[in-house]
Amino acid sequence: MSIEVKLDRVDRTYFPGETVTGSVIVRSQGSLKHQGIKMVVEGSVGLQLSARSIGLFEAFYSSMKPVQLLHYEIDVTPSGKCPSGVTEYPFQFSLNPLDKDQELCETYHGVYVNVQYIITCDMPRGMMAKALKCDREFIMHSKAPDDLLNTLKQRKPFHFKVSPDSLQNVKESSKRKIPAFKFDGFLSHTVCDISKPFQGEFVVRSCEAEIKSIELQLVRVETCTYMEGEAREATEIQNIQIADGDIVRNLALPIYFVFPRLFTCSTTVAKQFKIEFEVNLIILFSDNLMVTENFPISMYRL
Repeated sequence: MSIEVKLDRVDRTYFPGETVTGSVIVRSQGSLKHQGIKMVVEGSVGLQLSARSIGLFEAFYSSMKPVQLLHYEIDVTPSGKCPSGVTEYPFQFSLNPLDKDQELCETYHGVYVNVQYIITCDMPRGMMAKALKCDREFIMHSKAPDDLLNTLKQRKPFHFKVSPDSLQNVKESSKRKIPAFKFDGFLSHTVCDISKPFQGEFVVRSCEAEIKSIELQLVRVETCTYMEGEAREATEIQNIQIADGDIVRNLALPIYFVFPRLFTCSTTVAKQFKIEFEVNLIILFSDNLMVTENFPISMYRL
């Protein structure tokens, strides 16, 4: 015997304001008594502070109270009997936030910020029988605000140039050790459509030293607000090598990757937390000297 939550949409993806429909499916080899089927729908933001931001001692007590976005308790069916075989109990609910001032954030699985929407179904069967229980996560998407749509449609490529003189946070004494080089290129957009690939080009115009590798790193920047201030942490999502070895000069290298859905989301700025993103272009020389150029990006769903 088993219980399962099946949603009518195969991809389990919804937008705020939509209605979620589906069925609770009970399978049994004989008639099955139960005390009713109850469903709890929860959407919440889990927040955690890192030891590096607040200290090791405080990290033991770093889990913050989850921010509730969505909550429903639904009685799918009253107590009774399920016949032998497969029995389906339909259900539906609307995706509206708990408070009018809140917004339903996109599903996101991060390190210090985690946004999840989960359906939990429970079928108690009395004291002498084991209750049946199951969970099902569904995915929330959110569209860009209307006031941003016109701006996003007028986006232009972002051109960049990298040389020893353009590097930031490097001491003058350290710049003498950096070989002379000139890199340039462009990013198609720094305000990105999360459902489309991130693209651009990179060109090595000149370089005195031998290049070992060129990589593209996608980074998430998670910020949690707590009583003493803000804890801000940057962690890597993915790292893609776009060149291996000392590449030909003046050759345009394509920049291309797809945003991993559950580990990225629309750029979010809320009262209790922020989720932002950056792209790092990393050039590694043969002597293991590394040069990094940082590009903050914003992501929305168009």
